[in-house]
Amino acid sequence: MTILTRYLLRAHIGPFLFAFTALTGLLLVNAVAERLEGLVGKGLPVEIILEAVMLMLPHTIALTLPMALLTTVLYTFSELATHNEIVAMSGAGVQPRRLFLPVLCFGLFISGVTFLFNDRVLPEANHRLKNLRSSIQQKSPTFQLNEGVVNLIEAGNGVGPYFLIVDVIDPVTSELTGVVIHDMSQQGIRRTTYATRGEMKLNANFTDLHLRLFEGYSYEVKSREEEEFARTTFREQLYVMRGVGDLFEDASTDSRSDREMSIAMLIDSRSTRLAEMEGIRKESLATARRAVDRALGRGAVSDSARAATPRILPSGVPGGPGLPRDEVARSVASTSRAEMGRYSTTYRFANQAGVEINKKIVISTSCIIFVLIGVPIGIRFPRGGVNMVIVVSSIVIGVYQIGLTNGEDWADRGLANPFWSMWAPSLIFLVLGIYLLSRMGRWTAAVRGSGWREIWLGARQLARLIPLRRRTRAAA
Repeated sequence: MTILTRYLLRAHIGPFLFAFTALTGLLLVNAVAERLEGLVGKGLPVEIILEAVMLMLPHTIALTLPMALLTTVLYTFSELATHNEIVAMSGAGVQPRRLFLPVLCFGLFISGVTFLFNDRVLPEANHRLKNLRSSIQQKSPTFQLNEGVVNLIEAGNGVGPYFLIVDVIDPVTSELTGVVIHDMSQQGIRRTTYATRGEMKLNANFTDLHLRLFEGYSYEVKSREEEEFARTTFREQLYVMRGVGDLFEDASTDSRSDREMSIAMLIDSRSTRLAEMEGIRKESLATARRAVDRALGRGAVSDSARAATPRILPSGVPGGPGLPRDEVARSVASTSRAEMGRYSTTYRFANQAGVEINKKIVISTSCIIFVLIGVPIGIRFPRGGVNMVIVVSSIVIGVYQIGLTNGEDWADRGLANPFWSMWAPSLIFLVLGIYLLSRMGRWTAAVRGSGWREIWLGARQLARLIPLRRRTRAAA
């Protein structure tokens, strides 16, 4: 590895780590904020919430790896050109295209990491996140206590409820003042407890309510001995209401959607769907042949139908078969509609698997295309600075986002081929990157000029050339 190669790689590592961390943090915060409503207010343990947040991270990383590479290449080469390092290297006999090779190797490395991450880590994380969401959705929110009213708390054993009255509730410390509990959870026993103050909290599984009562007394009456009751005083008593909350249960399933499969799984799924489509074609062909044989009065099917149907000679067809043609048409139409529905559903599933396969490859190979675009643009416009990096990155990533989203929708609906719908943005930027790379050797990368004003003047000059060419062709 030459000194120049090491220098270029070191110049990219720092900005790449910064851009990757910043973009991942921003997108992760946005993803958590969108799903925060489904996590809070359900009495979930802290570890469950943290697990849900961590399982959202792989999807964010899959997006930010290519994005961070694009911003890094644009910023690094813009900085090199701004400090005249590109000019100095050119004066020493190093062509600008020579600078492209180490960065291309770096892009290939990030592309390989992205591919392995999207194929191995991301599907498993999506699968676990789906199962965790299913478990969270089955957990109902915890109860709330109100001051000065009778709070009904249902018991988990189904025997009887609790009636809790509290004069004052501290929402910060969960301390209670003036507590009265009417306990009907035990069959045949009625207990009423009075306490001057108390503390409440739920257990680790949020199923039982623990009330620690201070300075109080309780009355207990048995239904069979109504003439007698027991009175007990206490300075401190732990009162446990079991089953007042629901237990967080795992609702995991083995079924996987397309985004929860690796490429090998997707290929197997697509092959299975294609085989099902071929089977539907054969069934449809066999159904059509049986219908033709029945209509023409041939074969065993026609013989059995003729034996069960009175022979009626249709007018104008002497000696014609005595089969009810309307019944045949209805049967064929009904069967054809059912087979077409099965075929279209299977075709859609096969397309979705093909879309997911191409999307995984497109996202990973976009790292290479971003290098093709970023190196020449960074050298050509060094005075653009951070603004240029933000604008160019937003345009490129926005085009990719729109292209992949619309392409996936069109392919899933069968309006476009999965390959071309997913690869269209990459092919466009690939052609643009090759064109910019071919002209990179003609640029001097001087700091003077090469700013936003030059881009504006170039666009105006191009706009003026178009009408001039039209007038020249008209005169000719």
